[in-house]
Amino acid sequence: MEHDIRALTARLIAQRWLPRKDPMVRRALIDETFRHEIDQRLASVGLRLLDNPYAAHVAVGLTPDALEPTFGGGREYQASNMGLTRDEIALLVVLWALIILPKRERQVTRQNLANEGQEELFAAEQPVAHGAEVSAGVSEASLIADFGPRLGGKTKVRNFMLGRLARLGFIERRNGMLLEGPLLDVALDYRLMADRIIHGTLAGVLTEAGHPPPAADAFALAGADDEDEFDGDMPEPGAEMF
Repeated sequence: MEHDIRALTARLIAQRWLPRKDPMVRRALIDETFRHEIDQRLASVGLRLLDNPYAAHVAVGLTPDALEPTFGGGREYQASNMGLTRDEIALLVVLWALIILPKRERQVTRQNLANEGQEELFAAEQPVAHGAEVSAGVSEASLIADFGPRLGGKTKVRNFMLGRLARLGFIERRNGMLLEGPLLDVALDYRLMADRIIHGTLAGVLTEAGHPPPAADAFALAGADDEDEFDGDMPEPGAEMF
């Protein structure tokens, strides 16, 4: 087992992400002892395994205590430890919302792209699907037309911003389509991002349209119901996304 632990740890650090279908990754996800050893090895160098059951890949990220020593000296850390500009972060969030949110709905309802909109008798019994079966792309031309003018211009988005996000592993560009990359669903926290979008930036838009969102997000309400401690007091929605 020692050889496999060292091999998987080295591969994760060298390659940054690995598919869930990889035999060693699968072992780490189902073998508690093996996973514990992997976590210990990564933690010893300030890293942790990023694992989202809905994502097709796993990746490595910094532990919270390693963030400041690693990135705190750079000015870009205030916006992104990958050095992304505000426009690039905004574009990344837009892509995440367009690709991951619809994918997550298909995964939760056990629908795939082939039968979307059709009810299946035993859908709830099916395992969670990953990859192209549930993850649809978005048209690059449509994205640039809709958001290019707001993000520094169409040329900038096409020639620089999308290329950078692709190199970092967030998206893939194929035949005029923007597809989910290895990091898009594993590096961005779905629970945190969805709540910040709905109760942050989107809250103002919905309120102006006469459809204000609930004062508390669904995750908070669900957690309160589980603990049977919800007393009706709801937190104020966030004002900003970042």
